[in-house]
Amino acid sequence: MSGLDVAVRILDPRLPGWGFPRWGSALAAGLDLHACLDAPLVLEPLGPPTLIPAGFALAIRDPDWCAMVYPRSGLGHREGLVLGNAVGVIDADYEGPLMISAWNRNPPGRAPLTVEPGERIAQLVFTRIVRPALRVVEAFPVPEAGARGAGGFGSTGRG
Repeated sequence: MSGLDVAVRILDPRLPGWGFPRWGSALAAGLDLHACLDAPLVLEPLGPPTLIPAGFALAIRDPDWCAMVYPRSGLGHREGLVLGNAVGVIDADYEGPLMISAWNRNPPGRAPLTVEPGERIAQLVFTRIVRPALRVVEAFPVPEAGARGAGGFGSTGRG
């Protein structure tokens, strides 16, 4: 039990018939998000991202929580359907309609992807957030031996 109480306002009356709201299994982290479209949507390979309504709004209202929109693993891996913004962040104070930025990452020459009305195309994960106290400094203290410095990407080697 999370202790988080989130109000959900259904904006598309078809959602309950499609099974919303539900998680795909008892231990699934992500709440299934459906494409609330009136007709099939064709996404061309490497075309522009398209905003697809999720058909609801929510009110998190707890500053210790946010929701994150992720692609569905199988659709992304097998079909190339990913999010145009990689991950969508839903802040606790946002209460407008949820939109899914859908993008076909497949290279030109592959078949377009068709998103059907009601299709589960993304997932919503609720997570706690932390807002640390940030302290501006001129320089960092001298690190201990073996501590990582400014080596950057891959500086600790491979494997």
